[in-house]
Amino acid sequence: MSVLVIDNIDSFVYNLVQYVGILDREPIIITNKEKPSTVDRIIEENSITHIIISPGPRRPESAGVSNYIIEKFGQDIPILGICLGHQSIGYVFGSGIRNAKTLMHGKTSLIIHKGNSIFKGLENPLEATRYHSLVVDYENFPSCLEIIAESLDDNEIMGLKHKKFPIYGLQFHPESILTDNGIKIIENFLKK
Repeated sequence: MSVLVIDNIDSFVYNLVQYVGILDREPIIITNKEKPSTVDRIIEENSITHIIISPGPRRPESAGVSNYIIEKFGQDIPILGICLGHQSIGYVFGSGIRNAKTLMHGKTSLIIHKGNSIFKGLENPLEATRYHSLVVDYENFPSCLEIIAESLDDNEIMGLKHKKFPIYGLQFHPESILTDNGIKIIENFLKK
């Protein structure tokens, strides 16, 4: 089974790739600069079962093919967006993206979550690492999405999921060594 990993030009992508390999899946990596037609071909030729959209710099409007993937494949192939990937999910479904209350670069926060889905079997609250200056906005949060995790220290959205489709987003970094049992989150996602 193959997992497509979208590299939004971020150093953390290879931690995600390593987790995918540890979990006995074949990672296939492409950058966010690929053409949509190339993505379509790769997904078809490799029988992709899951897609992970990596962290990266900039705003979701500049996430290249990531937004196309969410729009085209989110109904059929489970998608996990991390950091920029999470923001891209919010953006595609109509959420505003705003500056975070606090810059969070390499800092940890306690995250409260619903304890199900991708968080099944994890401590609650969960200590997680954050590297971001933007967040999905509460004010324009779309009705098709559900908030599944929030930070205790500054009450920002840390996790979301689509109510109908297998689409999940995490603002924090499960692939960071400072995140408690982050590989379990990836494992839970790969069971979707």
